[in-house]
Amino acid sequence: MNVPNILTVSRLIAAGVVMLAMALPIPFSSTLAFVVFVAASITDYWDGRLARNRYGVTAFGKLMDPLADKLLVCAALVGFVGIRLPYEPQYSLVPAWVVVVIIAREFAVTGLRLLAASAGRQRIISAGNWGKLKTVWQMIAIIATFILLAAREDFLPFLDLSERLLQRYDAAFVITSWILSTLVVIITLISGWKYFVAHWDLVTAEM
Repeated sequence: MNVPNILTVSRLIAAGVVMLAMALPIPFSSTLAFVVFVAASITDYWDGRLARNRYGVTAFGKLMDPLADKLLVCAALVGFVGIRLPYEPQYSLVPAWVVVVIIAREFAVTGLRLLAASAGRQRIISAGNWGKLKTVWQMIAIIATFILLAAREDFLPFLDLSERLLQRYDAAFVITSWILSTLVVIITLISGWKYFVAHWDLVTAEM
């Protein structure tokens, strides 16, 4: 296994670590999840760069690289769904429907790619500008939410802030995370729609 593929596998492991850190009540768990997520996101850049410029692109990399990216993102989003702040217990950090929409979009586009690569076609559907924009916004939203969460759970409790300030922080945090989630969903749906419009002939051919 070459270096790019090792980095890809490390992202699969990182997805599990992120979920565990967000689920287990251990000290500085949110900060740990944040650091692991950022480190894993950086490997996404390097494994692609190394594969293209030095080690060569492998079939394993083509299959597992996008899968590792999706698992890492979904691990963080699913973790956010299960988190509720002390002064806003009625709301999760990320609405469950947001995660459902994102996962459904990923399944749909993956199915389209498999259809394009099926016997007799061998068409490759590469990531377009909207697909790249979707990935960037997902990372921005997740990292921003992690920063706010790590501050709330791992640092603010040590500052002896008033209950009123913490209430305001929790309310602002939920509003911010929901706005970011909504933006991500909009871009995710547009990017998925763009894929299907550009390759609708693949779908109609099987009808």
